[in-house]
Amino acid sequence: MPLTDTAIRQAKPADKPKRLADSGGLYLEVSPAGGKLWRLKYRMDGKEKRLAIGAYPAVTLKDARDRRDDAKRQLAAGIDPGAAKQAQKATRAEAAANSLEAIAREWFAKREGEWVPSYSVKVKAWLEGDIYPWIGARPIKDVTAPMVLDCLRRVEERGAVESAHRIQQQLGQVFRYAIATGRAENNPVPNLRGALTRPKEKNLAAITDPKQVGALLRAIEDYRGSFTVRCALRLAPLVFVRPGELRQAEWAEIDLDAAEWNIPAAKMKMREPHLVPLSSQALAVLRDLQPLTGSGRYLFPSPRSPKRPMSNNAILSALRRMGFAKEEMSGHGFRAMARTILDEELGVRPDFIEHQLAHAVRDANGRAYNRTSHLVERRKMMQQWANYLDMIKVGGNIMPMRRTG
Repeated sequence: MPLTDTAIRQAKPADKPKRLADSGGLYLEVSPAGGKLWRLKYRMDGKEKRLAIGAYPAVTLKDARDRRDDAKRQLAAGIDPGAAKQAQKATRAEAAANSLEAIAREWFAKREGEWVPSYSVKVKAWLEGDIYPWIGARPIKDVTAPMVLDCLRRVEERGAVESAHRIQQQLGQVFRYAIATGRAENNPVPNLRGALTRPKEKNLAAITDPKQVGALLRAIEDYRGSFTVRCALRLAPLVFVRPGELRQAEWAEIDLDAAEWNIPAAKMKMREPHLVPLSSQALAVLRDLQPLTGSGRYLFPSPRSPKRPMSNNAILSALRRMGFAKEEMSGHGFRAMARTILDEELGVRPDFIEHQLAHAVRDANGRAYNRTSHLVERRKMMQQWANYLDMIKVGGNIMPMRRTG
């Protein structure tokens, strides 16, 4: 006699699994724990087999009968429904393993160590917030240029034009990785060239006029805020590293006797170690600071915890309190200041400047310079730069030197 919903609901568990027959080989198995599972008994090639159909009540009596009928149609066509189900499961597993999200996460795990932590966080957030929810589940080989463009347009429409371009670049690398590992044949990202709005050119605010630089240096000397922040402000123009590299500087990286600051690769944007020669003026700042923070890890610790460096906004806030607007000067602006004046006023060779800025500089044979390349010349440059800053700070001037080399 076929089952009814009432009979199924009222079925009680026993000490052993019990089966309640429906029709056409379909039955409900009630486990001792009370679980109710649909099964289909069938024969294929003379052998008795069973097919799991699902659990009640998620799979209703009607659903179970529909699935039984589907299995019967497969049997009539000479198809083993159990084998077909396993094949479908394997196909879904393969699709999940080769989905855009799965491959992007694999790629990210391999690349994460090459980036500074803050950039890793950005890339992960871009992928998880702007890509995975929309096309992450798709097999990467089926992802098309229009699908990618739809995702990027959503980013663009919220005003994050530059982020859209960055995400486009990262996705291009994900597809190249998928091709290299045999899970895709095409990279649709190059086909999107020109499809996004061009990001507006953003020049980080910087003071590059020598007279105005002199005024800035005098304002720094008169700064009445935290002594630690004042030392960071005094050191920033002398070493012109990136703001993150400055605020995360550690005493273990400083060699006062050798007059060197050795920044490890993990902290650098290009993931290469960087050497900063220290002028006598930079050493003086560090010796002033050492009695206060030298027993800890960081040169410029957070006022809240010596275990953390000072915040991103410490120098920016100090500049604002000194009266320099965000359109006038930024923490990154000390780099542009040095680059411009060393080139235009002091006539230093551009490759010396670029190398000291930790930019990608190559020699005539295309080889990347290492951290000690042109070290003698760079030491002279850093001292010359510090002497020049002293001159303009007191309102003096020096004659531009003739470019050499």
